[in-house]
Amino acid sequence: MKRLFWLGVGAGAGVYATHRVKRKVTRIAQQLSPEGVAMRAVATGQSTGQRLRYFATDVRTAMHEREEELREAIRMDQAPPEPGEPRPRVLRARYTVIDDDKDGDRS
Repeated sequence: MKRLFWLGVGAGAGVYATHRVKRKVTRIAQQLSPEGVAMRAVATGQSTGQRLRYFATDVRTAMHEREEELREAIRMDQAPPEPGEPRPRVLRARYTVIDDDKDGDRS
């Protein structure tokens, strides 16, 4: 009776393992088939395009925010002050002057 039990356990384990391996092999074969490769390429291309659109939207949003900050900093959107009014504070830019040649020689 013991041997018959272990024979059944072994046969069940073999059927289960065979079934799992067959499913895995079938899935890999479908992924590596021309249709599977094409589907994966299309999905990758679509997701890449979507990520690029999101990036472009983020860049535009940040660009408009920065432009508003700069306009406010130099007060381009306001009319000049009246003659008797105190002048508004304007931020001044700092510049770095480099006296090197284009190729970097300092001779």
